[in-house]
Amino acid sequence: MTNQELSNKILELVGGKDNVISVANCMTRLRIELKDPSVAKITELKATEGILGIVEGSPLQVVLGPGKSRKVYDIFVTEAGLKGVDAEIDWRANKEAIKSTQKDSPIKQALRTIASIFIPMIPAIIAAGLFNGIASLLGQLFPEAIASGKGAIFVIQNLFSLFGASFLSYFAIYTGINAAKQFGATPALGGMIGGISIGSQIVTISTVLGLYNAETPLKSILTTGKGGIIGIIIGVWILAKVENFIRKRVPDVLDLILTPLLTILTVGSLYVFVLMPVTGWISDALVWLLSFIINSSNPVVSVISGYILSAVFLPMVLLGLHHGLIPIYSIQLTEMGGVTLFPVLAMAGAGQVGAAIAIYIMARRVKNVRLQKTIIGALPAGFLGVGEPLIYGVTLPLGKPFVTAGLGAGFGGAFVMLMGVAANAWGPSGLVAIPLMQTPAMMLYYFMGLVISYIMGFIITTLGIKSQDVANV
Repeated sequence: MTNQELSNKILELVGGKDNVISVANCMTRLRIELKDPSVAKITELKATEGILGIVEGSPLQVVLGPGKSRKVYDIFVTEAGLKGVDAEIDWRANKEAIKSTQKDSPIKQALRTIASIFIPMIPAIIAAGLFNGIASLLGQLFPEAIASGKGAIFVIQNLFSLFGASFLSYFAIYTGINAAKQFGATPALGGMIGGISIGSQIVTISTVLGLYNAETPLKSILTTGKGGIIGIIIGVWILAKVENFIRKRVPDVLDLILTPLLTILTVGSLYVFVLMPVTGWISDALVWLLSFIINSSNPVVSVISGYILSAVFLPMVLLGLHHGLIPIYSIQLTEMGGVTLFPVLAMAGAGQVGAAIAIYIMARRVKNVRLQKTIIGALPAGFLGVGEPLIYGVTLPLGKPFVTAGLGAGFGGAFVMLMGVAANAWGPSGLVAIPLMQTPAMMLYYFMGLVISYIMGFIITTLGIKSQDVANV
């Protein structure tokens, strides 16, 4: 089925153009806001060729896989004339989508808002991570060429390093811009808050005030980057409040001049002298905790924490709590030089793959053809790190395999944690994440972790369920 045919079919099964309020693209899926959700033919959607899974709710989520979802979204917007919601430019639509989830707790809503800040940056995070990884690899493979400062290898290595740094070096600014879109502030002013955090003048100010520790800069009360991502997000949230307050009280003729000037003067000063030191303490405490749990030199702690984190990650996804991990990824990347949490959690999807293979064998034994077809269609996506089809189409409906898959994934997580695998970025998991690991050895360990999760997910699922459990599903 072509993308055009698939888009037409989806539109037909959700009740036609008149039943669609808006459609948004989110990495692997379409989020379709419907006037009357009861009109949508969920069963037929799930059975449609090209659809990897359906997540019911508001909005209705149609899982198509990376790349394909964007192409179908473009057809919806350009040819069907539907209202498109681009998460990168329409913060109001994202905010309304969060509010529309009436049953969500305030904590879940806050986590979703945080996720909306970082999700639009994932393509750049992945690209920058890959470029940095390749640059590092070239430095290891051709040390003499790099040291000489001449030749094609030296130029390529520096070019790739430039590409990676163009995003990661200014990650604070991008975060400020996206946070402003979510909170309703002017994006450029949000970017200024992020830029303030990395400005070299911070050290000068801190030194004059006696807040800078020259011997150990990271232990300074105030220094460049203090407070990290946490401080920026809180700072931009305050920025939105202050900007709105000032704009309502400034005459229209002076709005363009006075509103941004007074807003940055007020919030920027508060950010430098209060928020950066306070959130810096919080960030330092979190880094210490992460270092103890995730980067522990004690192998027992590493194995236990790696197992638990991998085993419980997918239940966290179902509860929407996984969004809270994104700032932790960011803190690790900017303050610890690499993301060790992401490779561990990536094992959760591999456990699902192993469980699905075990279920497929049982489905063949009991001649459950429908389940066999579902698994065959979903497994390639599972190997590539797109776990929704296996979760919502196979393991979760069966119940027990969802649990056994997590228990199996824990073994891979324990191994990856024990070996100290770290990534240059985060994004899709599975096999496609191998190049994101920092060194060739880490790439190998990550792959070995996947294999361990495949095998243990398969073994524990085989032992944990019976053939009759899959006979009539």
